[in-house]
Amino acid sequence: MTAWKDRRILDLLGIGLPIIQAPMAGANGAEMAIAVSQAGGLGSLPCALLSPEQVREAVQHIRTQTAAPFNLNFFCHAAPDPDDPAVKARLAAWRRHLTPYYEEAGLSADTPAPQSGRAPFDNAWCRAVEDIRPPVVSFHFGLPAPDLLARVKATGAKILSSATTVAEARWIETRGVDAVIAMGAEAGGHRASFLQMDMSRQVGTFALVPQIADAVSVPVIAAGGIADGRGVAAALVLGASAVQVGTAYLLTREATISDTHRAALMSATDDGTQITNIFTGRPARGISNRAMRELGPLSDLAPDFPLAGGALAPLKASASLNGAAEFSNLWAGQSAALARPTDAATLTKALAAEVLAR
Repeated sequence: MTAWKDRRILDLLGIGLPIIQAPMAGANGAEMAIAVSQAGGLGSLPCALLSPEQVREAVQHIRTQTAAPFNLNFFCHAAPDPDDPAVKARLAAWRRHLTPYYEEAGLSADTPAPQSGRAPFDNAWCRAVEDIRPPVVSFHFGLPAPDLLARVKATGAKILSSATTVAEARWIETRGVDAVIAMGAEAGGHRASFLQMDMSRQVGTFALVPQIADAVSVPVIAAGGIADGRGVAAALVLGASAVQVGTAYLLTREATISDTHRAALMSATDDGTQITNIFTGRPARGISNRAMRELGPLSDLAPDFPLAGGALAPLKASASLNGAAEFSNLWAGQSAALARPTDAATLTKALAAEVLAR
């Protein structure tokens, strides 16, 4: 290849390379987004674990470092009310289910646990977007309410959203997205599923991408299992206009993951990840560990997203359980073994160069 034949995403987003850095809540911040955008791709800032003020500060920093486009990412889940009796009952049952691990760690059954939370896109977030006016906004778990989405579109932001099935892709297209992220089962982190949650029916990236490309008229971005130029080239051949890469960026120096997470990635294998709901209450792919093997990987007892993680926090912190490795969510995709230590700008340029050199 000597040039990018499909320029729809490049022209839509105003970027030079068809490489989008996946927004990874807790694993990347402004520095990674800056590096990727400066390199010609689209850097992304995950907002679900931040406050609106923190996002404003991060965007101010991004804009002092680069004039290139960037993406703000938000979750669109329905947050459960922790004061609801049914929710309280489920949390209590989950805590009882974890009692043997508390006893093993020498922890009291009533050891305080933090309330696990990820903020959904709401009116407060919409006001922040209206103030910030980011070039690109992406959504996970569907789309926000129509009035909120209309307000985001009125800012001039280009809208991206993820789909794990053809039906989800058609659903978000009819509601006005500018591009669809086709998220295959190989992808690390939270599944984007929102119309159906049967994890046994999840579709792989290279089966999903051409079917979504045939089903929608907007550009398609391939995500899941793409960690080098071979994966990028394959996705483009199958009908994607660009790719979204996550796991490969976890070993860059800009990633904000723990040393434990980095070590797990360095020893990752092709079959070493599983989809689990025990860490947050929603299916997500990560490196298998003791908690996933013994509590899941998928458990009907796990409280609704995002409340499941709070009760696991004391176990994660327990040295006697090797908690950081065995009770942490070590998100990673099936391509983790292909990731190499580098920096985000070098990775972005290398992914594109490997395609153009073919």
